[in-house]
Amino acid sequence: MACASFAKLNAASSQWIGQQSFTQRPGSSRLAAPRRVSVPIRAAAYTEELVKTAKTIASPGRGILAIDESNATCGKRLASIGLENTETNRQAYRQLLLTAPGLGEYISGAILFEETLYQSTTDGKKFVDCLHEQNIVPGIKVDKGLVPLPGSNNESWCQGLDGLASRSAEYYKQGARFAKWRTVVSIPCGPSALAVKEAAWGLARYAAISQDNGLVPIVEPEILLDGDHPIERTLEVAEKVWSEVFFYLAENNVMFEGILLKPSMVTPGAEHKERASPDNVAKYTLTMLKRRVPPAVPGIMFLSGGQSEVEATLNLNAMNQAPNPWHVSFSYARALQNTAA
Repeated sequence: MACASFAKLNAASSQWIGQQSFTQRPGSSRLAAPRRVSVPIRAAAYTEELVKTAKTIASPGRGILAIDESNATCGKRLASIGLENTETNRQAYRQLLLTAPGLGEYISGAILFEETLYQSTTDGKKFVDCLHEQNIVPGIKVDKGLVPLPGSNNESWCQGLDGLASRSAEYYKQGARFAKWRTVVSIPCGPSALAVKEAAWGLARYAAISQDNGLVPIVEPEILLDGDHPIERTLEVAEKVWSEVFFYLAENNVMFEGILLKPSMVTPGAEHKERASPDNVAKYTLTMLKRRVPPAVPGIMFLSGGQSEVEATLNLNAMNQAPNPWHVSFSYARALQNTAA
């Protein structure tokens, strides 16, 4: 059963305590006062490249094409037009998308599934090279999917940290320059403090590992649309989740100038009796972002999250009617592919 109110997070996880050293003075039974030590933000040898990549993706008038569906999900798209789910057909479908004339005018980055990163066109040109020719940055999905989170309210956590460093290094060699890791938070299930903390910590570890290997991490804690809650409840949960995410990003010394965010828009639950207007969605979403996201972050690339193509477009347009501290754009999958395909 869904919890009636939002579970409080462990206070120790939500307040910045710095890098403290607790030492005992000779002859004293009490601990010495904590000593705060400055720890530099690190991104190894890739600092300048990470910043440049993030700015390229967050360039005016462009957004991200997400075609990182698993083979099974891609198979559903193929089945809808009567095609068998084979590697040849998946390659042909993705070639149709990635070689569309003028794609680079509107698309700055493309998130690929691992299979696609290593594929070529029927003429033998690597998909990565097709993207480079149109000034589109290749990206790669690196998480290994959602599994049940023990001890939670029937919630999930995202796996994939094991071996991520070596996989990221290989993806970089293949031409990828940014990464995507998706985890989810469910409002009807609480969300529990455990689920929020697990989501935030996993995203932070992934982001740090990605930057260490030259990949700009897209940070994506998707707040699912499921539920009949009002927009105010979504705002409350979104603020809590993003507060925790940025706490752990800082704890892991992630460079904010070298990340991108992929948040959900702040909307009522899908089963709520009233739909929110684009102006209202923009108001609540921008309120959340301005309260939680540092201006050092170069880009906010929204997911459509189950919204229709028209809804996602109108809501995003409403958010861009006034200047924002960050580039505000899209990272859409279905909202870009459904009608076109």
